[in-house]
Amino acid sequence: MNIQVSADAVQWTLVGAVTDIPRQGARCVKRGDMTVAVFRTSDDRVFALEDKCPHKNGPLSQGIVHDGCVTCPLHNWVISLETGSAQGADEGQTASFPVKVEDGRIYLSL
Repeated sequence: MNIQVSADAVQWTLVGAVTDIPRQGARCVKRGDMTVAVFRTSDDRVFALEDKCPHKNGPLSQGIVHDGCVTCPLHNWVISLETGSAQGADEGQTASFPVKVEDGRIYLSL
């Protein structure tokens, strides 16, 4: 079965301004029991991942943002900000969420 979702069906939630997040940094958004880390790269791209490394659930929001990735502060796993996938020889993936930026404001689809 192939299910398609219309772009109009996506619900966007305003979570703040791009300038609320330091370059190469992150801020967290709570959604029930889940924490979502919203990252800003040095060139102002914005990404959202569940704030759990796929290795040992380390807080990715406290990691180092570099080259479109974040390095987990616990065991140095490198996670793609775009896909949530572990890089290199490591295997695993954390949930990623759609993000859009309009007029300097960040919206997430959770």
